Amino acid sequence: MLPLTLVNVGEENIIKKVGGKPEVKKHLENLGFVVGGRVMVINEIAGNVIVNVKEARVAISREMAQKIMV
Repeated sequence: MLPLTLVNVGEENIIKKVGGKPEVKKHLENLGFVVGGRVMVINEIAGNVIVNVKEARVAISREMAQKIMV
């Protein structure tokens, strides 16, 4: 398993684990980051990550991306 910050741009991955405090996990789940879901990193800007998840583009901070394991 790797954190989302270490995957290659344009590579589709399956979410295996979402870590963090309960409120952080809930926030990420509300954005579409659920175990078994597909996620693709579109771009990385200054450490922050833009991803495609559940047919939507979402920008998340580096700290948040490190809590998503693929």
